[in-house]
Amino acid sequence: MDTTQPGYGAFTTHFSTLISTMPPAFMYINDADAIQTTISVIDNVLNHLSSAPGPSKISYARADAIACFSARLLYESVINSLASWTPQWEDAAVNWGVDNEVRWNDTFDGFVHGLRAVHAYLGKGKEEEGDMRLVVVVERAERLIPELMVPLTRLAELARVDLCVVFVSQAPWETMRPPLGASPDPYFFDIPPPTKEDVVKHLISNYSSHPSLKPLYTHFITTLCDVCYPFTHDPHELAYIAAARWPGFVKPVLDANKGDMDLDADSDSEEPFQPPSEETRMRLSRLFNPSLSLALDALYPRLQNATDWAKANEPPPNLLDNPPTTTKTAVPSDEKDAGITCLPRLSKFILLASFLASTNPPKSDLRIFGRGLDEKKKRKRRASGKSTNTKGGVTKVAQRLLGPTSFTLDRMLAILGALLEENDVDSRIHAHASEFSIPGEETDMEISRVAVYAAITELTSMRLLTRTSAVDRLDGPPTYRAAMGYEMTVSLARELDVSLGDLFWEVM
Repeated sequence: MDTTQPGYGAFTTHFSTLISTMPPAFMYINDADAIQTTISVIDNVLNHLSSAPGPSKISYARADAIACFSARLLYESVINSLASWTPQWEDAAVNWGVDNEVRWNDTFDGFVHGLRAVHAYLGKGKEEEGDMRLVVVVERAERLIPELMVPLTRLAELARVDLCVVFVSQAPWETMRPPLGASPDPYFFDIPPPTKEDVVKHLISNYSSHPSLKPLYTHFITTLCDVCYPFTHDPHELAYIAAARWPGFVKPVLDANKGDMDLDADSDSEEPFQPPSEETRMRLSRLFNPSLSLALDALYPRLQNATDWAKANEPPPNLLDNPPTTTKTAVPSDEKDAGITCLPRLSKFILLASFLASTNPPKSDLRIFGRGLDEKKKRKRRASGKSTNTKGGVTKVAQRLLGPTSFTLDRMLAILGALLEENDVDSRIHAHASEFSIPGEETDMEISRVAVYAAITELTSMRLLTRTSAVDRLDGPPTYRAAMGYEMTVSLARELDVSLGDLFWEVM
């Protein structure tokens, strides 16, 4: 049977073969990364088998252990789903039953009798009772009520009907196994994380907008997965981020074409439109990569609605006007300046922190950390008219003239926290200000977010930061070196209203 989810071909074939032939009484499917995708695959398989001809007719029910927070809710959900019964409010939400006076949701014994009744009801007209097979899928099984765990794993044995129970969980079976062998060992499926290529194929397959923009959407999804895949493998979460960032990504292209394109046009539409060039796609990627990190931090934990986030982060108008010239050997300074101008505010502070870490000696960091918010004490600076000589009579050269030095990631994050606490507290939205009572506590939380590490990775790919340690090195923190010049740093500090003169250890 074909599957609509890339990467699930082997699981689909194995699972459908078991269910349609001789299923075990108890299955356990573990998926720690993309459980919603696995559940949709299971639904597709069981829907196909329930309508396909075969020796056994299959009826299945799926119950969410989070929604069924009581035993009665679980019993009602399973029985009504197996019988394809929907309680109606006009009829006092009566549950299914051969006799309305019989209640299947009071006790587990009543639930077992209800399974036998629905099995006999669905098997009417069959030559043998065994021709009807019931499948009960429990989603998020790690959230099951503890007293139901063992009875559900032995449900086929207790009900004495052709029945298969399937647990789908993000937790491994070893962490949920009841003690003392109270439940039988399940037939176990361990779903591996989806590969980046499979996620890209899945997201592209859901594209339903203007056909001329599909190459650009393919490029967009590939770029999004390159940035976000190291942090989440769930296609549903990545699709949520893509839905928030795609309107802003395609808006400059629509503006360049007078915005007269209908994104919801039918795929058979022949509306004339020239697809964006490769140069335009690459420039859009450079401009929007930092915003993907911000979207990941706000949308992956579902802290903000995707539509609201997209409206609040729309790109400026005429973003693609006057495109900079490019060369094959290096990135021109005007393009780099344009890229820095479009960077998020957090990324700009990271660049300032990296320049300070590369220019100042480590012994001077304590002076930055000890600056008060009110007094902003200045350091004692050497008189500019006096030269500093070494013992040999050689004048010491300023560090900025010698070039940037390497620094550890922890040191730069500490400097970043000091810069944010001193210059960016008032500009942040204090949505949870009441939860922070210690000065600097909110800033410590901000610099530990995923967006900070994603922004550092993105700045490295833009060659605004240089990583000096090996990527696969495990001993010690990673080390970096600033890649920005002094003039660019001064311009960036002026934009952020940061006084660099009070932060440099040597006279610049």
